[in-house]
Amino acid sequence: MFRPLSASIGLRYLRAKRRNGFISFISLASILGIAIGVAALITTLAVMTGFQREIRDRLLQMSAHATVSADSGAMENWRYAVDIAGRDARVAGAAPYVQSEALIAGPNRQPALLQGVLPEQEKNVSVIAERMVEGAFDSLEAGSFNIILGRELALWLGVRVGDRVVVTTDFQTTPMGAVPQLKRYTVSGLFEAGHQQFDRNLALVNMADLQRVQRLGEGVTGVRLRLHDMNQAWNVARDLAIALQGPYRVSDWSRENANMFRALRLEKTMIAILLSLIIAMGAFNLVSSQVMLVTDKQADIAIMRTLGMPPGGILRVFIVQGTLIGVIGTVLGVVGGVLLTLNLEHILRAIEAAFDVVLIPPDVYYITGLPTELRADDVTIIALVALAMAFLATIYPAWRASRTAPAEALRYE
Repeated sequence: MFRPLSASIGLRYLRAKRRNGFISFISLASILGIAIGVAALITTLAVMTGFQREIRDRLLQMSAHATVSADSGAMENWRYAVDIAGRDARVAGAAPYVQSEALIAGPNRQPALLQGVLPEQEKNVSVIAERMVEGAFDSLEAGSFNIILGRELALWLGVRVGDRVVVTTDFQTTPMGAVPQLKRYTVSGLFEAGHQQFDRNLALVNMADLQRVQRLGEGVTGVRLRLHDMNQAWNVARDLAIALQGPYRVSDWSRENANMFRALRLEKTMIAILLSLIIAMGAFNLVSSQVMLVTDKQADIAIMRTLGMPPGGILRVFIVQGTLIGVIGTVLGVVGGVLLTLNLEHILRAIEAAFDVVLIPPDVYYITGLPTELRADDVTIIALVALAMAFLATIYPAWRASRTAPAEALRYE
């Protein structure tokens, strides 16, 4: 024989037609349970990873990967900082900005984050110019006191392009006390980023105009960076701060949105744990089928023991047989999950066409499809977990088979 005896007998038990059809049914249920659990887990994690990628990409398209800002006061040497960043091969673009909390008043009032930008340089760090739905991004000319609003912010304010709004920023100390800084701006454009953080809370003006209102002179809040590899954001920003040799504050996209990304990771983990219970149900079915198989094969076990097979050999017979059921279920689940994920968009379109419904409304989710991202590490982990559960499920029935006494098993044969 070209394979171990235990493996040979285990494979034969798997292929042979059993006298008890119910045992075969339970084994088939175990395979299907493991396969369905693996496929469901792969597809669900792929969809959740796709949504996380979509949220991250939309967020980073509108904001920089990293920022270097003055620890206190304003950054006066921002041109030098932009020049140093431009010479770094890891940096794709750099732009200065001025930032302030503001209260914008039209027919209604709404707090917002007011950013002063240079339109020609802002295009190097964000795609906001490509997200304009009304007006032009280049309308933010110095001295024009134009303002561009997020579309939802404009709806809340009750204004349109061409209307005027009053922007209140920081209070200024005067001999008569603290006086708010008020300035009237003309709405010259609207943008839609597809992310509420920007569409409802962001307003843009020319950097020179905001410097003039806040009396910053040539100073700015900081410099924003866009990188070729966003995972290097912290290191690049830190190196720039060190090169500037001053008290600067460094931040990157992962720290600015740490709570949101942590919540998304936690949600993905909890969903994975819950869906793993489907695989566990298949493993429990495997325990049941193996226990019944051991009971059904008592005479065979007794004969093998009588012929000299040790208890360890009996143990390996049923471990091989049960593990193969787990392997078959896992392979079917991986193949089914991958195929389902790759064709999920077509399935979604077919369901929408068949029932005349819209499962993912673009006005709610800001996307027109179902984003998926199939990651090899997720598939590998899921497959290993399924195989581990199947292996653990075979231990008790196999141990019980190895404890069978030949005389007791053959007494009534």
